[in-house]
Parts: sequence; structure tokens; C-alpha cells
Amino acid sequence: MTKRRVVVTGLGILSPLANTADENWQKIKEGQSGADTITRFDASEFSTTFACEVKDFDATQVVDKKELKKLDLFSQYALHAGQEAWDHSGLGAASMDATRSGCILGVGIGGLSQIEKYYEAYLSSGPRRISPFFIPAMISNLGPGNLAMRFGLKGINYTTTSACTSATHAIGESYRLIRDGLQDIMLTGGSESAVTPLGIGGFCSMKALSSRNDDPQKASRPFDKDRDGFVLGEGAAILVLESLESAEKRGANILAEVAGYGFSCDAFHITSPSPDGEGAIACMKMAMESAGLAPEDVQYVNAHGTSTDANDRTESKAIKSVFGDYATSGLAVSSTKSMTGHLLGAAGAIEAAYVVQAINASLIPPTINFEEAGEGCDLDYVPNQAREQSITAAISNSFGFGGTNATVAIKAL
Repeated sequence: MTKRRVVVTGLGILSPLANTADENWQKIKEGQSGADTITRFDASEFSTTFACEVKDFDATQVVDKKELKKLDLFSQYALHAGQEAWDHSGLGAASMDATRSGCILGVGIGGLSQIEKYYEAYLSSGPRRISPFFIPAMISNLGPGNLAMRFGLKGINYTTTSACTSATHAIGESYRLIRDGLQDIMLTGGSESAVTPLGIGGFCSMKALSSRNDDPQKASRPFDKDRDGFVLGEGAAILVLESLESAEKRGANILAEVAGYGFSCDAFHITSPSPDGEGAIACMKMAMESAGLAPEDVQYVNAHGTSTDANDRTESKAIKSVFGDYATSGLAVSSTKSMTGHLLGAAGAIEAAYVVQAINASLIPPTINFEEAGEGCDLDYVPNQAREQSITAAISNSFGFGGTNATVAIKAL
């Protein structure tokens, strides 16, 4: 069977940096950080008191006020980014077959704030205080479910939950469905909102978060010698994918091509990557081979780059294994988590969206807060300043707890 080409025709981004895709890209170009002291709750007793929160978010721009009680923040974020992506793509009911149009989103945790809220209500006032909207607001598949109801998408609809790889799996599986002729149009990406007492507290207990409380904007520092953990972020990014035939037929503005997808599992440890980078190597190679890309065809890697000791060393090692000598003689690698923080299940979505924007702008995002290379971190991480450079092909990596890994390859059309 002939494999169809898959293109990106719309983007929507809501992040700790800004609330639209264009504003996000401006902040990325400027190398700004979205980290600051937590405002959503009193975090003064936690070992980490800051995060990358979404700012100035008005859900009533996309959701009727009376409907908000039915939606956790992660669903509100998904609707916001989804509406922007839909509008950007120029899609409408007349230009799609609803049964061949679907939605897959990555959501790592889901409605954590709802669990906290209603467990507290139960403890203080008993079971009658638990809202009938609690379960629908909490469950992760209402992220794509609400988008399907909004836009009339009657094809496939589900959530991928694979920790920090969730959104990259969602994009990859959406790509395969279109490539193989099972769907024509997919809304895909991810959404997450875990900046809550349990979210922060859980990661603090694991000692996974940076504790640079006196200087939050310097805290996310991937590949840097003085990194001390990641910064928790939140938000959503949605991409509209469709077959090249569909996009050309309706005269869509084509932004880039999703050309390959790779996946693997370390089968090693619940939180740590395999030290030899075996899983990361495998999924990068698979993505590039499926896209028909040789190492020298790729100009840019958007790294998982969490600002943790184990990930940054292991990912750098894996990149060197995949790209050989070219890894240190021409390949650019950067981590946009240095600016957005780590969006968990939505991380791969926002990073893939930034790759699409980088290809269109011929500009590689920087890794900010990079002052001195950490041990084993000896690649070109595009330190501190964005770099003008033509990009014909790039890959975006995501690696998650449980050893789950995924990579997507994205090309200029």
C-alpha cells in the first residue's frame, strides 16, 4: 500500500511563556524564561517554591463560564490551544469528512487538581460534596473528547498516557493513521496542568526538581554543569496534521511535513534512563530511517533536555551514537525546556510545535542558562542565543518514566 505524506497545517500553543503560538515564538527567539514563584497555592513549605505556570489565562475566551465547572485546567488548556490550531489551519465543517477526522492527545497525569479538590471536600463534608462533574473533569480522555465535541471530529479519539513521552506518542500515532490511509485529518499534541500541591510535592519528594528558589529563571539549565533538576511547567500545544492530498485539495497553508516516527522502551528502571542510551538510540534511528534521513540530513535536534543529571548525559551520549562524528561537527542541539520548563505529558507537543516554527523561521531556539558544560555534555547546545540557520530536517525527542521513548522527524516541505 502506498504510504501517504503527512503535513502540519495548524498550530496552537498555550505555555508559561505566552498564550498564542506567535507570542510563544517571539519569547523563544528572545530566550526568555517562564519560571517564577508559584502563585496558585502557598508553596512556602515545599523544597521547591517555583514553577513555570501559565499566566493571564482567561478560559472564558473559548469556554462558556457556566461550562468551566465541567473542565479541569488541562482540558481548558487543550480547548484554548485547539481552537487556535483549528483557526490557524483554516479548517471548517465543509472541508472535512468528520468520520475521517480524529483527535489523539498526550496527557501524562490529567485532572490532579480535581482529585485534590474533591478529596478535601469529602474529608471536610462527606460524599455529598463530591460533584457529579468530578469524574468527567478529571479523566484524561476528556482532553481529546472535548476537542472532538467542539469541532465535530467523529473519527478516532483517545489519550496516550506514557509519562513525558505522551504527546510525542500522540503525534506519532496520528501521523501513522494518516500515512496509512485510516484518517485524513488529526488534531494532536498534548495538554497538562500538574502545578498543584501534590504535583509539586511528589516531584520534590523524588528530588527531581531544581531547588534554585532564589533565582527561578536560572533554574532550568539543561546540559549545564550546575543543573540541579527540572522545573515543572504546564500548558498545551495542538498541531493539525493532514494528508498532503487533503491539504493541497483545500489550499491549506502547509507549515512542515511529519516524515518519521520512532519508539522504544529501555525496560531498565522506573525513573532512570538506561545508562548506555540504548532506548534513545533505537527510537532516534527508527524515526530517521522511517523518514529516509541520513544523519547529515538533520540540522537540528530538539532534545528532551530536562536539566537533570541522568537525562542530559545519557541523551548526549545517545545523540553521539546515532550521529557519529557529525554530532560534534555540524549538528545543533537545544532544549526549549530551559525556557518553558517541563510540561510532562504535553512536553513533546510544544517541542514539536517549536520545531515546526524553527523550520519556518530558519532559526534554532537556544538553550538558555548554559554557562559551563556538564560532564559528558559536549555537543553544540546553541547556548543562550537563538541562531539563524536554514533547517530542512529536524528531530524532536521525548523520554519518560518507565523507560518509554519516542522521536518524531519533521521536514521542510
